[in-house]
Amino acid sequence: MADEVWLLRHAETEWSRAGKHTGRTDVALTDEGREAARRLGERLAGVDFALVLCSPLSRARETAQLANLECSGLRDDLLEWDYGEYEGLTTPEIREHRPDWFLWDDGVPGGEMPHDVAARCDRVIAEVRTVEGNVALVAHGHILRALAARWVEAPIDLGGRLHLGTGAVSVLAYEREVAVISRWNT
Repeated sequence: MADEVWLLRHAETEWSRAGKHTGRTDVALTDEGREAARRLGERLAGVDFALVLCSPLSRARETAQLANLECSGLRDDLLEWDYGEYEGLTTPEIREHRPDWFLWDDGVPGGEMPHDVAARCDRVIAEVRTVEGNVALVAHGHILRALAARWVEAPIDLGGRLHLGTGAVSVLAYEREVAVISRWNT
């Protein structure tokens, strides 16, 4: 059973700065994002990881590299939510046509539904729970929020209530053998 699972959201991209839903489009880090990723490495100094898993997208892989983390493996299950027809749009743009749209309940046309994302999260959690020591997962905002919800055995829509900034660190752990969110969005 993993000691702690460190969730590391990739650093800033042009699309994340603009509030665009960035799922499978491979957007590069900004210069500010690269600097934030380097600072992330300073924050992680002294933490040993038995396993580091990364999303295959370059913004996650580059964040890991600049933070001095060596990815043990890439996992498609750590890809960001597939935003389908909403890829590259902001929430206000989407709500011009769907005023009550909420990703965590509604999913996206041509993309993933919440139960699809929950299944991916559950597979990642099953894998990391077999690891002895600390684990780092370097990925994206919505998938990491969903993963935190599933870690504490909550419905995926809890993730919609967990803000997670770019370059942020969160930690999942156990308290008396109960899965908990130990630190969030630091």
